[in-house]
Amino acid sequence: MRVRKNRVVSIHFRLRLDSGEEVDTSRRRGPLTFLVGHGQIIPGLESELINMEVGDKKNVRVEPQDGYGLKNEALVQSVDREDIPNDIDLAVGAVLRGQSESGNIVEGMITALSEKNVILDFNHPLAGKALNFETKIIGIREATADEISHRHVH
Repeated sequence: MRVRKNRVVSIHFRLRLDSGEEVDTSRRRGPLTFLVGHGQIIPGLESELINMEVGDKKNVRVEPQDGYGLKNEALVQSVDREDIPNDIDLAVGAVLRGQSESGNIVEGMITALSEKNVILDFNHPLAGKALNFETKIIGIREATADEISHRHVH
């Protein structure tokens, strides 16, 4: 059986940046299982897995536009320190959670601090970065009708 749309696929993977830094791996928590063709994983990885079979291994490079997108400078914002609650420790690299005007939960990473302002980057942490995956297909099955209609694995 091959990886195709509306099949449930399980993979082991290791994700590294061009620097060699390991960003994520399935070995710590178990395989990644997803429904093919329903936007559950980044498109640049999913397209490279099509037609693979159980046991197949593949190294995949995903460019930013096919991964988490290009970095959007409009998502880097300066916020007055006085608008941030006093009980929050401010440090470069810390992630602050909040709510957007539309009610969605958003996370911004502090990229710079000054006496008056905090610079927050609301881009995905991997936006603008090429992603290097080592993958191995460990399971493929047909999705159930419920999984297809709900657009996720049960």
